[in-house]
Amino acid sequence: MLDLIIIGSGPAGLSAAIYGIRANLNLLVIEKDYEGTGQVALSSCVDNYLGLPGLDGYSMGEQFRQHAVDFGVEFLEAAVTGIEPVCHTENIATTSDNLVPDFFQVTTSDGHTLETKTIIYAAGATHRKLDVPGEARFDTKGVSYCATCDGAFYRNKTTAVIGGGDTALDDALYLSGICEKVYLVHRRDTFRAAEITIKKVMEKDNIELVLNSTLSEIVGEEKVSGIRINQKNADGSEEKNLAVSGVFIAAGSKPETGILEKISGLNLNDAGYVIADESCITSLPGFFVAGDVRTKTLRQVITAVADGAIAATAASHYIG
Repeated sequence: MLDLIIIGSGPAGLSAAIYGIRANLNLLVIEKDYEGTGQVALSSCVDNYLGLPGLDGYSMGEQFRQHAVDFGVEFLEAAVTGIEPVCHTENIATTSDNLVPDFFQVTTSDGHTLETKTIIYAAGATHRKLDVPGEARFDTKGVSYCATCDGAFYRNKTTAVIGGGDTALDDALYLSGICEKVYLVHRRDTFRAAEITIKKVMEKDNIELVLNSTLSEIVGEEKVSGIRINQKNADGSEEKNLAVSGVFIAAGSKPETGILEKISGLNLNDAGYVIADESCITSLPGFFVAGDVRTKTLRQVITAVADGAIAATAASHYIG
């Protein structure tokens, strides 16, 4: 019987592993990718992690992993195929308000069946893609899914934000303080964002609204030089070209929580994120969550690392 299984080996999972080892927990990290380090490895440069400015994401992820390896963390390369809370108490109610597992049973794609007292779920989330021509080609070469991560690289340049929700408008506002000009491209003529945020966007002289428009292509040579949009108008629609150095796609993210949807007692929100506050404690006793997969306002490497530390500490206290 393990004390702790950590699912996911990104910054949140690796941080949880280090803190778990320091708490003398018998733990295992399950990762679906060989020596994976999460989405951070895809970032060309991480310029906002305290004390390590300008480090590329791959190198940062490797340093995180090596730290865990040096601490003696054990890894299992496999996909988790099932998580089952197990209760041996007779006639226990299995509603979300009453389920208190004795332990968890975790099954994996390579045939392992493992038992653990606690779980930290840190499988992360993936950015939603628009799947337009040029998006994959220019990923990290002018296409970004995180304004706070990459905005500084476009100082005094022209950029475009694609989207119409809170994240898109927040990204446009953030970039307006860095970039010379920001196009805000949205497929409708109204936004799905807080009124106060919309008001702030309207007040910005260097944010230009491009409404009733959809992104049709991202163009460039070695890096992004522009976008093509399809804009609807009274006479039908027309193609327009906008010269930009960077494209920030704010179409939301998708948490890797499909396997959790049928676990009794574990609460997810409508978007599929595990409901937990800064304590990383979920509605299911013994089940903790860390990183991008939990409900939170800021999904960054530094907040994922913090989540991992908090979740592992909470798991240690839970075991007692």
